[in-house]
Amino acid sequence: MPSIQVDSVYVECVAVIVGVDRSVVVTVVARVAHLAWINGAFLVLGEGAAVTALLFEAFFVDESLVDVFDATMIHRGCPNLVATSRLLDLDASDPVKQLGKPTISAIYSPFSLRQIIEFVFFLPLNFIPIAGTPLFLVMTGYRAGPLHHWRYFKFRGFTKKEKRSYIQQRKLQYTWFGVVALLLQLIPVLSMLFLLTTAAGSALWAAKIEEKRRSTGQSDNLLSSPPFEDDPP
Repeated sequence: MPSIQVDSVYVECVAVIVGVDRSVVVTVVARVAHLAWINGAFLVLGEGAAVTALLFEAFFVDESLVDVFDATMIHRGCPNLVATSRLLDLDASDPVKQLGKPTISAIYSPFSLRQIIEFVFFLPLNFIPIAGTPLFLVMTGYRAGPLHHWRYFKFRGFTKKEKRSYIQQRKLQYTWFGVVALLLQLIPVLSMLFLLTTAAGSALWAAKIEEKRRSTGQSDNLLSSPPFEDDPP
């Protein structure tokens, strides 16, 4: 870590204004400077890893993410939903082999220019000591979370109004899912692997929602349905 040089005149001025000993000012300024350096390093590494992951997901592995999502849904007992968008060979030995060709456009998570712009816009939050990075993750996770259920929304045939209402009822859950997904994408080397595990996780969540809907006989009237609540441990 680089050494921190604190100007003596600046220290004396701050000490006089605040009314504390000079050594206290030196200690505080040095620690804040070190913290800013750490936040800056996290910002640079996080920016590169996240942008790379977003572009990689959008242009190179989306088809693989669709297969992971669909196979997980079939494994968890939801082949009827998957069959709305692709051919299935239900006699095959495992969910992956059951996957046939898509009958309509198959997209796991659409490329969102708005998400990229917001990501870049909120990047400076990382320079705020302590609270900056968590705030950045929450702000970007709020937008990213629902995109991981884009395919599930297509399975359900949601209109824009129904999708907006559905997301609004589960705003906190989608935000935290987006935060965790973004954190995993910030891990160097393993970030691409976590793209696949995140798709599997979103499918498991969707399958659990479907299981709850079937067990309660819940209708598709989204505007009056209660928000999904995870089962307590």
